[in-house]
Amino acid sequence: MSELPPCPSCQSPYAYEDGAQLICPECGHEWVPGEVQESDAKAVRDANGNELADGDTVTVIKDLKVKGSSSVVKVGTKVKNIRLVDGDHDIDCKIDGIGAMKLKSQFVKKV
Repeated sequence: MSELPPCPSCQSPYAYEDGAQLICPECGHEWVPGEVQESDAKAVRDANGNELADGDTVTVIKDLKVKGSSSVVKVGTKVKNIRLVDGDHDIDCKIDGIGAMKLKSQFVKKV
C-alpha cells in the first residue's frame, strides 16, 4: 500500500484516493497531489476587503473588550507593525497601554 500525504487543510493522516484526487474524510478537503493549492496561501483581509501583510498599520473599527481585563480597545486605535498568524485570530500585535494581543481581521481596517 502506498503512503499518502496528510491533508494540507487539517493534517489528518487518513486521506484516501478517489481517481486522481485525494480526499480527507475528517474535514472534506479535496486536492490533487503536487498541485499548489490557492487555499494554502490564504490571504488575510480587513473589514473592507483589503489584503493585509506583515508590518502593516491598521485601525480598530469597533470597541473591543480585552478578555480577562476591564480595559477596552477603543474605536480608532492605531495598531502598528502587525504580524499575521494562522488560527481563529489572524493578527498578533502590541497595543500601547494594553500590551500583546491577538485580533480578528474583521475588526480592523488598513491605514
